[in-house]
Amino acid sequence: MEVILLERVEKLGQMGEIVRVKSGYARNFLLPKKKALRATQDNIGYFESQKTELEVSNLRKKEEAEGIAKKLKGTSVVMVRQAGESGQLYGSVNARDIADGLRAEGMKVDRTQVELGAVIKELGHVIVQVRLHPEVVLPIKVNVARSKEEASIQAAAASDLMERAEDAEKAVEQETEAEKALAGEEKTDDASPAVTIDNTDEDEQTMVEAADHDASK
Repeated sequence: MEVILLERVEKLGQMGEIVRVKSGYARNFLLPKKKALRATQDNIGYFESQKTELEVSNLRKKEEAEGIAKKLKGTSVVMVRQAGESGQLYGSVNARDIADGLRAEGMKVDRTQVELGAVIKELGHVIVQVRLHPEVVLPIKVNVARSKEEASIQAAAASDLMERAEDAEKAVEQETEAEKALAGEEKTDDASPAVTIDNTDEDEQTMVEAADHDASK
């Protein structure tokens, strides 16, 4: 089926593009979510007449999403689950669970906005992307633990690990900058070799003048 996109769709195209997709994908997702219209002549004409208004609306929604993402940066949601000694869950955590957890924290998020490649089956920290807008993605920390106390311990350990990783990254950057500076100094030295003044001709001229002087005597 050919559709005309009413907004940017990841891995599919930009607003206004006409793309061919599977009929099921169009009927079950693109069309009901008002992300696209069937690419008929009437709908293409409608899009052209509403293009400016759609672009303005999209820009406004994008700015709102960016504002929300800025406020919610670093957000973490705790998922309490039962698990075995190895950390394997008795069950799993899916996109709906995460959306429910975020809504409990006051975030209006639909499960379709939670980009989870595969369900979570182990205890620990997982970074999940939440698409607030086609062009705005917010990383969310999902902390899966047996209890809130265990979640706090995991969060502290993850924070310490992140700080160490950042310190290591800074150290590498400083070392790289130092190497660049040293390489720059060596290059400057190579570009400015020592200058040796050759006075051979002047010495020979002096000796000739002295000989002429002695001969005149």
